[in-house]
Amino acid sequence: MVAIDDKLISTEIFDRKFVCDLNACKGACCVEGDGGAPLTFEEVDIMEEILEDVLPFMRPEGIEAVNESGVFYIDQWNEPATTLVNGKECAFVYFDEKGITKCAIEQAYLSGKTTWKKPVSCHLYPIRVKKLSEGIALNYEEWNICKPACACGEQLNVPVYKFLREPLIRAFGEEFYSDLEGIDETLKSQNLKD
Repeated sequence: MVAIDDKLISTEIFDRKFVCDLNACKGACCVEGDGGAPLTFEEVDIMEEILEDVLPFMRPEGIEAVNESGVFYIDQWNEPATTLVNGKECAFVYFDEKGITKCAIEQAYLSGKTTWKKPVSCHLYPIRVKKLSEGIALNYEEWNICKPACACGEQLNVPVYKFLREPLIRAFGEEFYSDLEGIDETLKSQNLKD
């Protein structure tokens, strides 16, 4: 682990390679797992505000789930998470003509209907943010459905943090990302000396 201010960062985000390969995994991270995407209450408010603009991009099942339960539920850690359809996929997913899972919230953004891209936890994946008593931890989450992304990242030699440049800056700012680049250089030089 390395630290930047109140953030503890797993060195795996520098060591591990990762580039999403949607043709291989079909966006399985949005339909598999044991819960919805982690949210903040601020994000819940945003999702409720933009819902009317997102609905045209959603599937009927997702719309029904949101109409019944709202845009979120409180998970086992007492935190908000995106509503699920039948306890499985996120209510905000749809499937394109190739069967690839896509995000209705992001599609509304790409279509110019909203100015909010999607929940930060989705954007940061496979980095997961965990609250600590003082600060937060950023950890790499390894999941077998991401084996194609790991293989693609290895082939292209792209570390997790570089693949996630945009969401890391969105979540924590340019200076934080510059600090990550500096840490990466330091870790590389230390590895060369070992």
